[in-house]
Amino acid sequence: MTPTEKRGIKIAAQNRKAFHDYFVEDKYEAGIELFGTEVKAIRAGTLNLKDAYCSVKNGELFVHGMHISPYEKGNIFNRDPVRTRRLLMHKREIRKLHALVQQDGYTLVPLSVYFRDARVKVEIGLCKGKKNYDKRDAAARRDAGREMDRAMKERNYR
Repeated sequence: MTPTEKRGIKIAAQNRKAFHDYFVEDKYEAGIELFGTEVKAIRAGTLNLKDAYCSVKNGELFVHGMHISPYEKGNIFNRDPVRTRRLLMHKREIRKLHALVQQDGYTLVPLSVYFRDARVKVEIGLCKGKKNYDKRDAAARRDAGREMDRAMKERNYR
């Protein structure tokens, strides 16, 4: 059993592309407003965050582009897979995020969706976009780290 499973956290989906395309400055946790068949579909693992983003409108936080495939046994109760869903946060947190997004060139990106006990939670990242040279630099650092690990492992076996 992993430490996250002990605390009642089970990750349903992660947005790995966000870490490639953005610098994640800060992370926030939000609840999400879902229907029953959507929760069942998430439990089945049919969730995609690849092109998802968040926006603030009329003091409320919404996630766009999150794809939850229709639940197989949901028939007439299934909803549109890419509908806009409301995120649940405290009003002062939403105001703070809205102010940052307006002035500093930040964007809000969902990083992961997970179950905390029985509730579905979304981890939102306050992100700043990476330029191409930043992406190349990050890849070079990652490759150098792998080479060092290989060299150390090889040295320890001799």
